[in-house]
Amino acid sequence: MNRIHTFAALAAVAMMAAGTAASARELRLAPGGPPAHPAYYMYEHFAENIAENSGGAMTGLILGPEVVSLPQMKDALQTGLVDAGNVLPLYFPADMEVTGIAGDLALIGRNPHAMAMAMTEYGMTCEPCQEEFKKLGMVFLGAGSSNVYNLITTRPVRTADDLKGMRLRTGGAPYSRWAEHFGATPVNIGVGETFEAMSQGTIDGTMASTVDLLSFRLIDIAKDVTIVPIGTYHVTSNFTAGLNTWRSLSTKEREEIGMAAARANFDLTDRWAFQLPSAANEALAKTDIEVIEPDPAFLEASEAFAAEDVAARTALSGEEAVYFTELVEKWTAVVEEVGNDPDALARRMIDDVWSKIDFSTYGM
Repeated sequence: MNRIHTFAALAAVAMMAAGTAASARELRLAPGGPPAHPAYYMYEHFAENIAENSGGAMTGLILGPEVVSLPQMKDALQTGLVDAGNVLPLYFPADMEVTGIAGDLALIGRNPHAMAMAMTEYGMTCEPCQEEFKKLGMVFLGAGSSNVYNLITTRPVRTADDLKGMRLRTGGAPYSRWAEHFGATPVNIGVGETFEAMSQGTIDGTMASTVDLLSFRLIDIAKDVTIVPIGTYHVTSNFTAGLNTWRSLSTKEREEIGMAAARANFDLTDRWAFQLPSAANEALAKTDIEVIEPDPAFLEASEAFAAEDVAARTALSGEEAVYFTELVEKWTAVVEEVGNDPDALARRMIDDVWSKIDFSTYGM
């Protein structure tokens, strides 16, 4: 029995036991990805958590991307089509400029859980970020992170010189700056177009999560994977409540949903940054794709540029950028202390951040 069916069965039992089947509130949930995507995985857990926390008084109906895709998520939340959805703030840069500052610091990303936790605290405590969400009719309930991006290419990259003249798909402005620094040309195309562009020779590779080898079948066309850490994708708003829905909930119900998100946020990072990369590595081992440990001088140069870029962007963006870098440092130390166990990290995040939230006023 899969998780969503298990959730449905448990919720039904809970509702029958309480005699509240007729009054149970069903929340429409939109992960913006298909069942194989890490976002869908975390939404299955989110739905389970809501049912458990509310004793079956609230349940969740998960809607697929054919109903609401990621670019449609903002409108879906504003119109009430969905009650909670997976929002990627970088899709809406004009509306979420301060929230997006954390994304311009992508090259600081070296520890996925620390980046997710830093982004969660940033989004929950940065006043201008909260105002951006409120203005858009949304409520931020935490973030997750990818694993650290590497190079997936059709020709080997061992040294910095090997990058010169290459055309690489970019995951955003920081990655474009990294590519240009080493003489490559960044190409801004959607991740779903990567396979076709690489197979046709339009690009020579991508700066991406190794999970893309499986998610987008790059394993069928890639020739090389170079393990040079570039950065992370962490500017997410995993469980974004529609403001009208949020206002319609009691304080107790908001807390139940908030605690459901507090734990399920870690399911995204665990899936995206640990479980799936492990599966990708196993698949790689069965292919002729060369996994390259780059020249030490290249690694050193890459790390030096990342530090310079973060410093420059922090100086440019001001106090919010400084605040985010301080949070990254804080949560990196916590993860080094606690380890990568999602349950232990969730407890630490709840103790340090969520426990200080007043759900009677948060997001309002």
